[in-house]
Amino acid sequence: MRGGLLSPWLRHRPVRHISGLAVALCVVIGMGLFALDWLDRRFPPPLDNISPNSAEMQDADGQLLRAFTTPEGRWRLTTTANDVDPLMVQMLIAYEDRRFYSHGGVDPLSLGRAAFQLLTHGRIVSGASTLSMQVARLIEPRKARSFSVKLLQMARALQIERRLSKAQILDLYLTHAPYGGNLEGVRAASLAYFNKEPKHLSPAEAALLVALPQLPEKRRPDRFPTNATAARERVLARMTAAGIVSDIDAKIANAAHLPGRRLELPMLAANLADAKRRSQPKQPIYSTTVRKSVQAAMEVVARQAAQRLPPKVSVAIMVADSQTGKILAHVGSANYLDASRSGWIDMTRVERSPGSTLKPLIYGLAFEQGLIAQETIIEDRPADFFGYRPKNFDMTYQGDVTVRSALQLSLNVPAVRLLNAVGPSNALSRLHKADIKIKLPTEDAPGLALALGGAGTSLNDLMTLYTALARQGRSIRLSDSNEADIKEPQAAPLLDPVASWNVTDILSGVAPPLGSPRGRIAYKTGTSYGYRDGWSIGYDGRTVIGVWVGRADNSAVPGISGYGTAAPILFEAFARSGLPQVALPPAPTGATHPKQADLPTGLKRFSRDNNGLITIGSGEKAPVIVYPPEGSHVELGKGPDGQSLPLALKLQAGRAPFRWLANGRALPDLVRTRTTNWVPQGSGYSTLTVIDASGRTASVGIFVQ
Repeated sequence: MRGGLLSPWLRHRPVRHISGLAVALCVVIGMGLFALDWLDRRFPPPLDNISPNSAEMQDADGQLLRAFTTPEGRWRLTTTANDVDPLMVQMLIAYEDRRFYSHGGVDPLSLGRAAFQLLTHGRIVSGASTLSMQVARLIEPRKARSFSVKLLQMARALQIERRLSKAQILDLYLTHAPYGGNLEGVRAASLAYFNKEPKHLSPAEAALLVALPQLPEKRRPDRFPTNATAARERVLARMTAAGIVSDIDAKIANAAHLPGRRLELPMLAANLADAKRRSQPKQPIYSTTVRKSVQAAMEVVARQAAQRLPPKVSVAIMVADSQTGKILAHVGSANYLDASRSGWIDMTRVERSPGSTLKPLIYGLAFEQGLIAQETIIEDRPADFFGYRPKNFDMTYQGDVTVRSALQLSLNVPAVRLLNAVGPSNALSRLHKADIKIKLPTEDAPGLALALGGAGTSLNDLMTLYTALARQGRSIRLSDSNEADIKEPQAAPLLDPVASWNVTDILSGVAPPLGSPRGRIAYKTGTSYGYRDGWSIGYDGRTVIGVWVGRADNSAVPGISGYGTAAPILFEAFARSGLPQVALPPAPTGATHPKQADLPTGLKRFSRDNNGLITIGSGEKAPVIVYPPEGSHVELGKGPDGQSLPLALKLQAGRAPFRWLANGRALPDLVRTRTTNWVPQGSGYSTLTVIDASGRTASVGIFVQ
């Protein structure tokens, strides 16, 4: 009819009636919209109550090292469209919701088609759920399946579309979609079925992940491969028809093998993850400095090494970058899941006896104080230090040896002689200033047993010590946190560069264990008393690796040793780390390695006697510096010409003549009196050392202002 069905009726009505009808219609629409808005605000979608995703620990590049299940026991890894292969996102939208980017939560065309098919067939032929409706179902699950539930999902979808962008809605689906068992989200499914992140999925893998959420339990490829294959074929057929996948790619994808079993999600650096989880239980992401490839390689090294060791023996390995202080690998045990080896205990942090691994520090302090050179002769004979009589590991003695050989052979008596000279308290103080924790067995003052492991420390702290050696004595705090806002002050220096270079030069000459791959590294081994711990720590110009071997319950392991057990693991770790080998740093200014014949008289021999048995503490007393006292702050006066006045140095006991050293450099003259003067070259921390005619020493550290 021309003009429409309402035209005759309108022609016979006054204008005021038509206007009133329009107003009433607007009021009804407005009230409806107001009511809908009120209902929307009164009953909002539960977006704030969505269950949290799995907490993750990531490596330095953001790769997953380990994840934790959600409170409900599900693997739900945060996933965004940027984390997924673009082909899969394209396939998902084409298969599930073609008009996703154009509708407002409910697709009227799909809804009309589904309703028509229901009326004509008497049953549901195809659904009308959009991705927004599926997100509504996932975040507010309901067991019942009815029209009322479907209507509620449609309402929720409209609400969600008002609050979230399309990208956010898609990310929620990619994170929460069910994939069978306790797997939720594309990323968790991709790791569990394909052992890969979803960033680079093949067409076959993408098609399977698109199909699974519709019937996740009945299409699991590890349990129902026939159903999974058929579902994948349907997705690929639709994608071929839509021009998203070519015929050739579809044929290749249909012929691809399905995953036959579900894999475990990554569990690298599990001990480190536990520690972070305990300290920050609500943190969603733990960002670390660990490198996934290095961590994986070190875990293989530790696990394979443990298989060659007796039962209950474990292995811990740490890898650090000496230039940055970043921890690149943290292996707390040989196998986190091996209860027989107490794999859940992080042995990088447990205090154990360090054996001989502190000896490089003792030699370094002796170099720093000018007491020895590499070719200085030192005695390896039975000795009595106030009743303490150290013995070598093999119960034999070498007699006269060079300092270089004594450290390379890790002889005990020479190390104790040097510690007696530099002072156990000075050695312990230097460790503490460099933020290296050493725990004494009692509250007494440190003794000479410190040289042979008579204290407690951890692999983490020994790594800090050897990292300082790798940095020519400059300490740095090791860190496994990759947070940009963490800026801790650097620790105090451990040794001066010349002393550190001498130690490194000696350790780099130690032969590798028989059968170990050769590499230009400096390394030291240690075995604790009673064969409880085997240690080996080494470094090149960039990388530091530490190895501990032992039992978590501190029981003895017959035959264990640092050189025979831990050192082969160390060299294997260097070879398999994948890190480039960097040459050790060159000698700093002032560092030399003179031959024995070229040494000054005072450095040719550290100590001697006629009987071969040294008794320390009888007869004449060793020198003691009485001024300035240890740890004092000395303010220098000024003379009439404005120059700093000399500082008086005073000592007691000892045998003249005396040689004074300031910061490892000898003062010009030998003195026969117990008082002399010294003019500091500047303000700051200084070490003063005196050596008497018998080779006995005393040292103090002071602050000059």
